[in-house]
Amino acid sequence: MYSPINALLIFLTVSAILYLLFRPGKGWFWIIKNNDSHQEKTITEDILKQLYHYENSGREATIINLTNALDFDNDLLLEVVNKMAINELISFEGETLKLTNTGRDYSLKIVRVHRLWEKYLAEKTGFDKAEWHDRAEVMEHQLNEEETDLLASQLGNPVYDPHGDPIPTTSGKIAEVKGEPLSKLPVNSVGKIIHIEDEPDVIYKQILAENIHIGSQIRIVESTLERIIFYSEGEEFKLAPIVAANLTVALLEKDVPVEENRVRLSSLLEGETATIVGISKESRGEGRRRLLDLGFVRGSQISIDLISPLRNPTAYLIKGTSIALRKEQALKILIKKNDE
Repeated sequence: MYSPINALLIFLTVSAILYLLFRPGKGWFWIIKNNDSHQEKTITEDILKQLYHYENSGREATIINLTNALDFDNDLLLEVVNKMAINELISFEGETLKLTNTGRDYSLKIVRVHRLWEKYLAEKTGFDKAEWHDRAEVMEHQLNEEETDLLASQLGNPVYDPHGDPIPTTSGKIAEVKGEPLSKLPVNSVGKIIHIEDEPDVIYKQILAENIHIGSQIRIVESTLERIIFYSEGEEFKLAPIVAANLTVALLEKDVPVEENRVRLSSLLEGETATIVGISKESRGEGRRRLLDLGFVRGSQISIDLISPLRNPTAYLIKGTSIALRKEQALKILIKKNDE
C-alpha cells in the first residue's frame, strides 16, 4: 500500500546511498576509480623501470620476463602493456618489448625519484639499508617533478645513490659508473668497491650479511669458477661468482698507495692500541655525525677499555673517555694498529 512516509524513507535511503557512492572526490565510486587509476600508474611506472634495467644491462624484455619480475595480476599487467603501446611508451620487436624515447624519458624520471629516496633514507633516517629499496619502491610513485627537484635540492643534488648507482638529472643525463664486476677481475687486482647492486634481493642480502662496504679497498687473491676470494680492511671474504658479479670495482692506478694496513676497529684486541684513519662510507647521516662528535676522528688514539660478557658491545677508550660501540658500528671505523 502506497504511503508518502514510506516513499520518503525510500527516497532518503536511495539518496544517501547515491551520495556515499558518488560524493565528489570521496565517494566510494571515486575512491575505487582513483585506486584503479593509481594502480595502473604504479604498474606502468614499474614496467618502465624494469624495461630500463633490462636495456641498461643488455637483457631482452619479454612479457614472460615481466610477469615473472613484477608481482601483479597477469591479466591486469597485459592490459597496462597494451595501453602503454597505444600511448607510445613502448614498442614491440617480435616478442621483445622496447622503450620508446618517450618511455625512456619517463623511466629515467622514476629511476631518479627512486634513487633520491634511497639517498634520503640513507642520509636522513635511521632505517636499515636492507629497507631502503622497498621503501623507495613505494615512494617513487608519490612525487611529482617539482617535489622530486625539491628533494634533490635538499640533499645537495647528489650524483650517486648510497649503492653507487648514478642518479639521473632533471634532463635525463646520467653519470657513468667506471668499473668492472668483481667476478671478472684477475688475481692480484687492487681496487675500490664503487657500486653494490641491490637487485635481486636474495643476492643483495647475502652481500649485506657479509658486511661488505662500498668505498672499501680490496685485493683479489683467488678467482675461479667456484669462488672469488679477496681481502678488504683486514678481513677475508669468499663469494660465489654470481654474488661477486653484483659488486663493481674501480681499479686503482699504479701510483695510488695500497692501504693494506687499514683494518676495522672490530678486529682490535685487548692490549692493542691503534690510530683511527677514517670512517667507512657505509656510515652515513646522523650515525656518522655522532661518531665524529664522540671523537672518532682521524689521528685519535684508541684501545679497548672493557668487553661485555657477550662481546657486544665493546667499550673503547678514546680521548680519555670510555665509549661503548656495537659491533656493526665498530665495523665501519677504520684503524691502523700501532704495533704494525
